[in-house]
Amino acid sequence: TAAIRSGGTLFTWGFNNNGQLGRTPDKSSPVQIGSSSWTAVATGGSHTAAIRSDGLLFTWGLGTFGRLGDGTTINRFSPVQIGSSSWTAVSAGTGHTAAIRSGGTLFTWGTGGSGQLGDGTTINKSSPVQIGSSSWTAVSAGNGHTAAIRSGGTLFTWGNNYSGQLGDGTAIFKVSPVQIGSSSWTAVSAGSFHTAAIRSGGTLFTWDYRDWE
Repeated sequence: TAAIRSGGTLFTWGFNNNGQLGRTPDKSSPVQIGSSSWTAVATGGSHTAAIRSDGLLFTWGLGTFGRLGDGTTINRFSPVQIGSSSWTAVSAGTGHTAAIRSGGTLFTWGTGGSGQLGDGTTINKSSPVQIGSSSWTAVSAGNGHTAAIRSGGTLFTWGNNYSGQLGDGTAIFKVSPVQIGSSSWTAVSAGSFHTAAIRSGGTLFTWDYRDWE
């Protein structure tokens, strides 16, 4: 688990077999990570990503498939800075990561076997790859799929679709973003095999295999 206190200090606790706590060893109570101030944090399968108050992005933990985005597949037991850009949002999936830069551009990296990176391939990427040229406001990386909202409110999904988690009425994997309907959305979360999102106006929707069968 990872959490940010009022004031911006970051704490992690729990299992630490791959360095996902940002320090060693396992911890059963919160332990502060450094002395920096942070604005966002996301935990994945065995890695963690966080944005510092100055906008810089850091990742740590399991490095297989390139999920840390540092150009390697090496485990990191302390935060490693990813480039020098400023970021506004980040989400850590099971084996991949997605983040939005200041200005709204979307980047993904890590395992791509199910098309979850959205770059039109099924190839793993160990460094951030830009997805199109659109501006985005929210993104969520799940187990093998990703969901994101563009600045105009339109919802897109891509990746693993075995259980219908993309919400496009099929069970076909998608390697590039596919627009879901024409509604305007404000929030989205991608789980292991399902997705949930909130439309403008506050109504909540969920979907997986049972919804499109």
